[in-house]
Amino acid sequence: MSTLDGDLDPLWQDLDWAIGQMLIMGWDGTEVTPQIRTLIEQHHLGSVLLTAKNLKSAEQTARLVQELQTIARQAGHPYPLLIALDQENGGVNSLFDEDYICQFPSSMGQAAASSADLAYKIAKATATEVSAVGVNLILGPVLDVLTNARYQPLGVRATGDDPQEVSQYGIAAMNGYKDAGVATCGKHFPSYGNLDFLGSSLDIPIITQTLEELSLSALVPFRNAIATGKLDAMFVGGCGIANPSMNVNHACLSEQVVDDLLRNELGFQGVAISECLEMEGLRNEIGVKTGTVMAVEAGCDLVMLCRAYDVQLEAISGLKLGVENELITKERIYTSLRRIVRMKKSCTSWQKALNPPGISLLSKIHPGHLALSLKAYDDSIAVIRDNEKLLPLTSSMHQEEELLLLTPLVRPLPASSMTKALLEKKQIDPVTLHDKWVHRDRGAIMSGEGVFRELGRSLARARHGKLLHTSYTANGVRPVHENLINRASCIIIVTADANRNLYQAGFTKHVSMMCSLLRANGQKKSLIVVAVSSPYDFAMDKSVGTYICTFDFTETAMAALVRVLCGKIKPRGTLPGTLRKSRKVLKSRQHWLVEPYDRDRDAKGLQDLLQSLARASAPAHQFLQTTSAHSFELFSPNIEEAHFVVRNSSTQALYGFCATYFVQGTGIIGALFVDPAKRNVSIGRSLQRRALRGLTQKRGIKKVQLGMSFPGVFLGIPADDSAGLKQWFTNGGWDLQFPRRLVNMAVSSLNSWIAPEGLLQSIQRAGITFDLIHGLDNADNVLAHVSAHASPEVLELYRFALQETKSCGVVRAKGHAEALLGTVIVCKPGSTLASFIPPLQPSPARPDEPVGGIVSPIVAPSSAQATLVLQGLALMGLRQNKTHKSLKSVLSWVQDDAHEPLLAMGFEVVQVFEEFTNSPDNWQDFS
Repeated sequence: MSTLDGDLDPLWQDLDWAIGQMLIMGWDGTEVTPQIRTLIEQHHLGSVLLTAKNLKSAEQTARLVQELQTIARQAGHPYPLLIALDQENGGVNSLFDEDYICQFPSSMGQAAASSADLAYKIAKATATEVSAVGVNLILGPVLDVLTNARYQPLGVRATGDDPQEVSQYGIAAMNGYKDAGVATCGKHFPSYGNLDFLGSSLDIPIITQTLEELSLSALVPFRNAIATGKLDAMFVGGCGIANPSMNVNHACLSEQVVDDLLRNELGFQGVAISECLEMEGLRNEIGVKTGTVMAVEAGCDLVMLCRAYDVQLEAISGLKLGVENELITKERIYTSLRRIVRMKKSCTSWQKALNPPGISLLSKIHPGHLALSLKAYDDSIAVIRDNEKLLPLTSSMHQEEELLLLTPLVRPLPASSMTKALLEKKQIDPVTLHDKWVHRDRGAIMSGEGVFRELGRSLARARHGKLLHTSYTANGVRPVHENLINRASCIIIVTADANRNLYQAGFTKHVSMMCSLLRANGQKKSLIVVAVSSPYDFAMDKSVGTYICTFDFTETAMAALVRVLCGKIKPRGTLPGTLRKSRKVLKSRQHWLVEPYDRDRDAKGLQDLLQSLARASAPAHQFLQTTSAHSFELFSPNIEEAHFVVRNSSTQALYGFCATYFVQGTGIIGALFVDPAKRNVSIGRSLQRRALRGLTQKRGIKKVQLGMSFPGVFLGIPADDSAGLKQWFTNGGWDLQFPRRLVNMAVSSLNSWIAPEGLLQSIQRAGITFDLIHGLDNADNVLAHVSAHASPEVLELYRFALQETKSCGVVRAKGHAEALLGTVIVCKPGSTLASFIPPLQPSPARPDEPVGGIVSPIVAPSSAQATLVLQGLALMGLRQNKTHKSLKSVLSWVQDDAHEPLLAMGFEVVQVFEEFTNSPDNWQDFS
């Protein structure tokens, strides 16, 4: 009989309790109903999903959540309920309260603002607000890549079609949620970014890409987010997969998707949450009872049932039957419980759950969040083209000329005062995220002009002139439109996902043609097209001469649009993903002033730049969290160093930084960083050009190197190349064909580490001995050995370590007749060397953890015992680290494939970089 380990509450020996913890459920209504109370009290429901149908205001939400948690506490729940919410911003916010909850741009709108740091601040602000009313789990970030961006209903909820950019902004958002104390849930695994809808409302959308194709694109952001270790949960979609290696009807019910792909291949250890099993296709094809069991068998820990009480009871009954039929074991249930409990402990407690700060906190933070919202929207509005210089309208139109606004009929977004007003009049039901994805409400059309009525009024007020406004439908251009077009001097057409609502595209092209004909007859007929959702509507259609994108049509976005149209602000937004890159050529001629780095002037700016990079970076660059502005300054008598910055002389902010070094004929770029908000405008290009000009003009220069081990901040290009750096450096003149691979490794739990059986005996039989030296007095043979087998900066690294006699030493491996076979540097926790090699410092998540270092093992490659010598040096290093009370040991760096024998010793690979060396002749034009 299965028994619980000590880490789980004995209460869960009762399987009714255990099963309740594996379900996440919602209901309709703004008050606690007898049904949801029964689910919590009698069926021990452990997680609740809140949607727009439950929430009227921030104050009501705080009371509702507090009541739910009180019911759970009184019913004997050992841990508070998980309270989950979709709060993606843009058009997908379940909680709206214009007095206390701020509206921010959609994910794609945030990317359009070109600032991952801004995305982090928005995510932190959003999570702080929902946490104040008791929410402890945000269903986000969205990590989908819009592989087929033009026709996907996910639209602006996704960052874009570039997997690296999606990773960057997804990780920034995730960090923001976590720093606000809220649990995170990546979605929608394996991807909702390229779905093929087959037509019927009962059809399940299908992924047709192969696993190889998914791995190269759609899975990249999920892989990177998982690698950070900060992703608490993963939402597994309900889509199908049809390719040669996989035929799956519902991803969340497939062991191939959850256990094999998500857990085994991508290494996810958190909570897997299924798509809502109330979806019509699943109910009709499989049935909820069987579907619930299949979800758990597949590896899901939380099974979602959105709102139908009878279906929810059916799911509970299904899980009990699954246990009775021995399809689900107790061990399987307890595995999920451990994951769920771990997540609950990370984001809530009874003290926190029963006492949400509510309005008192929201009132305090609201002004600051409003300012952030205003900046975010102003920065996100993108003017893609303005060929006729129609903007601002105050310059291209006289006040007495008439302006015509033509808008489609769309459903109000949930996060809007209009939806709130209509709800209060009970004219419509809110459309939630789960309505769209579960019940297949894919239409974007709704009767009524109200959504854009306030846009027209605001625009008329702002330009102090007459404005005509009417809607258009699938009926095309009608006589009323023709009459108004004849009257107006300028026409603004609004589109909302015209690629999926084709009548909008047809209407816009018809009006565009009319305007061209009227202009040919001498009339003034300017045309502006505004895409208020997907930017792909007319992004590539050059016949639309003035094209603006807002990325959502909330009232806040429309207010920012008015400011752009009337010249109150200068638009800064850009197209997302590959569309931005296609416009990069237009920006590439920009040159920036590059100045020498000044420590007194620039140190703070460099520290801020490093923090922005750390928040925005993929896992391979997480060492930036422990890098300081002083990490780059060596002050070594044997190394010339010259560092450069691009900066804002008015604000002292650094937009870019490049560190260069020259030692024994080798010129080295030891760092090249650009503010994530300032990429693709040639800052990196300007810095690299200045750095290479300086290096290639050095007397005696023999080679130029990209990547450096001392300081060990920028060892080279990450092997996974998550930011597309190889192509960037190739474009800058580098030949990247022959890299040297450098690997950072670690033993994460040194206390429990045990040397492999037989290793010490093998070393002894080979006649290899070891000793530890400090200081330069007796280190001549060490320096000679390093000079013969390593690059010049590594020699200086050894010199530095030998001089740090209190915190560093060098272990020597000797063979017969005292012949030196290999060396390695060993560091105590907190050594001076750690300030130059960030992986040797404790992570921000565990600041008190002592980290020992084993640095730069150098083994003569000609030695027949090279592998055994390397393992022996690592073994001696680990023993020294243990002696110094280290809890973790970092081995930085191991060359090429030499790291493989160290895996058998218990080391794990943390980072892999590629260092490159080129001839100075590659940049002759810089001389």
